[in-house]
Amino acid sequence: MLDTAVIAPIPSLLGSHAAERPEQVAFRDPRLTLTYAQLDARTARLAGHLLDLGMARGDRFLMYADNSVEVAEGYLVAPRAGIVTVCANPAASRAELAYMLDDSSCVVVMTDPQRLAVVAELAQERAQLTTVVVVGAEVALPADDGTTRFLRYDDLMARTPEMVVPDDTALDDWCWMLYTSGTTGRPKGVHLTQRSCLWVVGACWGPIAGLGPADRLLSALPLFHSYALVLCVLGVAAVGATATLVPKFSPREVWSRLYAERTTIFPGVPTMFRYLLNAARAPLDLPDLRLCVSAGALMPAQLNEEFERFAGIPLLDGYGITETSTMVTMNAPTGGRVPGSCGLPLPGLSVRLVGADGQDVLPGEEGELWVQGPNVMLGYHQLPDATASVLTRGWYHTGDLARRDENGFLFISGRVKELIIRGGENIYPAEIEEVLLAADQVQDAAVIAAPHPDLGEVPVACVVPAVMGSLDREQLLAWCRERLSYFKVPAEIYEVNEVPRTGSGKIQRFELAKQLSSGTTARVSDHKEGVRA
Repeated sequence: MLDTAVIAPIPSLLGSHAAERPEQVAFRDPRLTLTYAQLDARTARLAGHLLDLGMARGDRFLMYADNSVEVAEGYLVAPRAGIVTVCANPAASRAELAYMLDDSSCVVVMTDPQRLAVVAELAQERAQLTTVVVVGAEVALPADDGTTRFLRYDDLMARTPEMVVPDDTALDDWCWMLYTSGTTGRPKGVHLTQRSCLWVVGACWGPIAGLGPADRLLSALPLFHSYALVLCVLGVAAVGATATLVPKFSPREVWSRLYAERTTIFPGVPTMFRYLLNAARAPLDLPDLRLCVSAGALMPAQLNEEFERFAGIPLLDGYGITETSTMVTMNAPTGGRVPGSCGLPLPGLSVRLVGADGQDVLPGEEGELWVQGPNVMLGYHQLPDATASVLTRGWYHTGDLARRDENGFLFISGRVKELIIRGGENIYPAEIEEVLLAADQVQDAAVIAAPHPDLGEVPVACVVPAVMGSLDREQLLAWCRERLSYFKVPAEIYEVNEVPRTGSGKIQRFELAKQLSSGTTARVSDHKEGVRA
């Protein structure tokens, strides 16, 4: 079943909710609460101000801030102003942020006080970045330097813009760009549209999860992820529900908010549900909570069963990726659910499992998962070759391996891509390897995934030092922390004699994994000489 009513321009959906439920809370965070009437007015006002600042159709507006109501508004303003909203990971390092500023050619950046200094410094080096808008607590703004203006978000909301908002963005126009790890090791910007994202709302979150105006959703998911964008921002705004945005995930805070907000739906990633189980101190007494949802990483069947027994409600598991505007498959709260399966394809989507010979495999056989449908991305930003390599006649090649049973239920079995998923965070090994290889004490390096009881898997580094036995673990970790997001920093560093490679130079990660699992490679101790395989 498909709810076509929500596959409509965001401005018209907001206008309808403002008329039908003006006093209902749309979004709240610890600092700010907005009704639908306020959300409709404020996003129109923000759109006018961005146009006043000189933004033109298709220009990029980049957000670099923790979860907040303003970040939700920043997403919703894109179709109002005809611009493209880009959301950076608030944990991104200075170097990672600099890359995204340059790659996106953003004109305006929205940030918060704790990140203002880094943004201001980077803005001085980028002529196209004309304006920095600061949300949150009062903070002294840097002086305008003649090329970059610094403004307070609250000041913009307090005055009427001069420009008239066009509200004429088509459903298939490029509207949002989120960054995902890629085969080059550099994040790739994924072009998403209103139709691609709202199709998932109309095919999944409405019909399957039952998301509607009466729902109160609690989101501790990072809003720079497509999962959170599509469900917790666009889904909520499309159906007229209420969302409470938690700046950062904390098991204790989430349990508290679930009670206080009388939450009906809680979305998370598998790691969150493991931490919530570990932090629970009493039997669950949440009569309003009717559903939990998991995506972003593979959900272990045992964890799913444990949480459902504890909570007494369904924990739905699905499969999705940024390039398909998140969800491709989903389990339903009623009817048959097959343990370990990520469910059935959404309405309107076609799914193939393709073998190495390019032919579709039989039920029970493993093949690469291909997806075709309105939710597939337009392509990668300024990367035509990368786009062409994964999009063939409308089919997106996910790089993930899967099996299908006789009834069509899908089971993700592995990855063609070498992506590491740490607690729902996507990490590409080449990005870490690039940083390691830039260190003077490193001759060669490879990064692989290691299993973790709570996070699913974490990156670990196998390093050939420039001088054998001299590797300084803490110094190398400090080097990584300066250049990588915290979740990309290797959990462990191992010294090896060589990085095994194929004749064409590709890293044989499975060989390193075998060495680690067999114990033939030792962890580098702090300042300890001679520790290696």
